[in-house]
Amino acid sequence: MRSVLFLLTTLIVMGLAFWAYRENYRTQSAISEMANVQRQIGGLREDLGVLRAEWAYLNRPDRLRELVNLNFDKLKLVPFGSDQFVDVGQVRFPPPQVPNPASGPASGTEAGTETAAVARPDWYPPRRPQERTP
Repeated sequence: MRSVLFLLTTLIVMGLAFWAYRENYRTQSAISEMANVQRQIGGLREDLGVLRAEWAYLNRPDRLRELVNLNFDKLKLVPFGSDQFVDVGQVRFPPPQVPNPASGPASGTEAGTETAAVARPDWYPPRRPQERTP
């Protein structure tokens, strides 16, 4: 009985040793893979820093101004001025077109339903020509 117990204990210890050996190599492989990923991340961050520096270099105001001056006859680009920006209330929209009531509704009667014109509140901005909703 003792020999069976020793044999069983030896087999269990050998099984646990084999399991620990496999887990050790799996752990070493995961650590190596993580180091490779960290190295790739570092390289990509470095590349991103280089790309940002190149972008900043290419978008220098003096360089862009020189390019605009060189290509003025083709592009006709001029600098923005503060007088070019206005409030929406200062924009003149065309007056709304009122439908002729004698001709009837244009597309309001469809399958027996009529759509009544809804009055637009005074605080709404004026309608644009393509706009039809209140």
